[in-house]
Amino acid sequence: WKSKKEKFLEGHTNVISTVAISNNGLYVASGQINHMGFKASVILWDFKKLNILLQYESHKVRVEAVVFSSCDTYLISLGGPDDSNIVLWNIEVKEALCGSYASDRTSGDAVTLSPMNLRGPCFMTGGECTLKVWTLNVLDRNLRSMNVSLGKIKRIITCIEIDYRDEFAYCGTSTGDIVKVKLNYSHDINILDPIVKPVLIGCFAKFPKKISSKQPLEAERYSQGVGAILLLDDDSIIVGAGDGTVDMVRERDVSPDSLIQKGHGKLINPSLPMLIMIRSVHVGSTVTSAQKLGDELLIGTIQCELYVINMKTFSVKLMATCHTSTIYDIAFPSQYSDVFATASKDDVRVWSVQTSQELLRISVPNFTCSGVIFTHDGKAIITSWNDGTIRAFTPQSGRLIFTILSAHNKGVSAIAITTDNCKIISGGGEGQVRVWDVKPSMQTLQFVLKEHKGPVSSIDVSNTNKEAVTASTDGTCIIWNIESGSRLAILFSSTLFMCVRYHPSSCQVITCGTNRMIGYWEIFDGSLIREVEGSKSSALNTLDITANGKHFATGGSDQIIKVWKYKEGITTHVGVGHAGVITGVRFSPDLRTIVSTSADGAIFLWRCPTMEQLTPPGTADSISSRSTCSIRERKFKNTENISQISPTQSVRAHGAQEQEPSMCPAGGSVKCYCSGKCKCKAGFNQ
Repeated sequence: WKSKKEKFLEGHTNVISTVAISNNGLYVASGQINHMGFKASVILWDFKKLNILLQYESHKVRVEAVVFSSCDTYLISLGGPDDSNIVLWNIEVKEALCGSYASDRTSGDAVTLSPMNLRGPCFMTGGECTLKVWTLNVLDRNLRSMNVSLGKIKRIITCIEIDYRDEFAYCGTSTGDIVKVKLNYSHDINILDPIVKPVLIGCFAKFPKKISSKQPLEAERYSQGVGAILLLDDDSIIVGAGDGTVDMVRERDVSPDSLIQKGHGKLINPSLPMLIMIRSVHVGSTVTSAQKLGDELLIGTIQCELYVINMKTFSVKLMATCHTSTIYDIAFPSQYSDVFATASKDDVRVWSVQTSQELLRISVPNFTCSGVIFTHDGKAIITSWNDGTIRAFTPQSGRLIFTILSAHNKGVSAIAITTDNCKIISGGGEGQVRVWDVKPSMQTLQFVLKEHKGPVSSIDVSNTNKEAVTASTDGTCIIWNIESGSRLAILFSSTLFMCVRYHPSSCQVITCGTNRMIGYWEIFDGSLIREVEGSKSSALNTLDITANGKHFATGGSDQIIKVWKYKEGITTHVGVGHAGVITGVRFSPDLRTIVSTSADGAIFLWRCPTMEQLTPPGTADSISSRSTCSIRERKFKNTENISQISPTQSVRAHGAQEQEPSMCPAGGSVKCYCSGKCKCKAGFNQ
């Protein structure tokens, strides 16, 4: 954690649903989700050697949770709704001891596990209207369960935390309160079964901020449920809620029975105001986990964000973040290699290459960004969206500059811009290509080109700014004259074209698609010059060519990045590491870095193989005196430029509103695969 170095464990074949670390730090356990009808794997890893010690498939479809016993002798796994089984393995002898159904027929499915702290063979399960205490009989190799007596209380248990003496259990619920249970264990830790049946003490919620003498005391529940609970040594409790609230609370020194309202034929609220809030902070999205590390709290959220909270000041800092779904496009600014932008569902993000930090996040909720480009003067970020809209934003604050509504009636699937920033070329899901004239005061439609019969997958503009090539899934690539709006040539192939790029000489184009072939085409007559097999097994989704035209990179569904020599058509380097289909690959303008993205939301930074380096640019100077902004940007005093973005900033902006500075600096989440001495994250620890 201190070194910020990453190591990867490879073995799962699908989405990982749960992870656990043993108390002695020697083992890591993980479970996954599989397709319907197939078994889901549980893998036990050696933490130091990073190899697989044990792997079994005892659960159907999904592994809901895995935990280690307090003695680190047993590994306990819980299956999902299609399985509902508990399987217990002995780690030392590497064999299954026993298994059992996790819940009764009259109750719902169990979703969470928690081991006891003093009794190794004991643990608890909770879920939909079910809460049980389990005991392992090692000699008879079976499990005994005892239901917790909850009375008439019905709750969906989301998390369980047990105190260090195995005296009480605190269970978070989807209702927004915390169920406190007395476990009724003997003081002798060798007695594994509870003396009497565990019982409910009460459903605890926060003490209200406002108290009225005319109305009874009403407890304040956590919005969207309780997602994580952590018990501290000073008897205070960390509570993470579904709305992103992280509270430090303390239990009141009063009896819960004294707070129960005596109803006279009326409904009684079972949630009692027993928790006094000490400190509170908000992290923006649903809290999924909480862990204490020294004087800091580690908070994980459903939006793939990792926060660190200082226990003394309760100040929050974002340490790591990433996209939550498929990344569809990457873009570097012209002649500027320090930052790059990525496009995904709900947002566009700008990242620092040197520190791997998220510098800017532009959110447009419920829509997917299909493409992102920088204007060549670095003063705007142009984005295309599946709602048929083209939006432009400032590169430092993320403020909206202009919007082209209804640019395409089936969503904008690809976008490009000329080097003089005067024309935007967009492609849509209906197959149309549209050329937009961009002026300071307005953006007007210039041409509508209707040759393609399928969605436009890629667009590239020649260096002369007079021509553009578009690729489509209908099996054609068309070269257009964007000054007259006419077709110059058309390329046919029995494939779904996924990407097309001009060679820097503007005499040839290079394509890739679902037929696994890389095609070299002559632009004058549209003839195929040569074809090179780009993959042995799967489609090629993306490619990019260097500014000197000597090398290009490809990525596809085989999850492999390849670097090629253009003239020879041979592979020089291969990069392996992605866990999903590769959706984008780009060379940095200085040819020192390759950035690749995949369908699982990962961003990989690769050190570019040794090749003829370009002269590193200073600042991104304006190529043209024309502006791509509308009258609205005149409200801003200073013109923003991507080359002036701060490497330590963290700004979050809404797609239709002013920027909203983040309350905490962003941390690195881009994976670096450099070998040897790497300085990519040298500034991260500063």
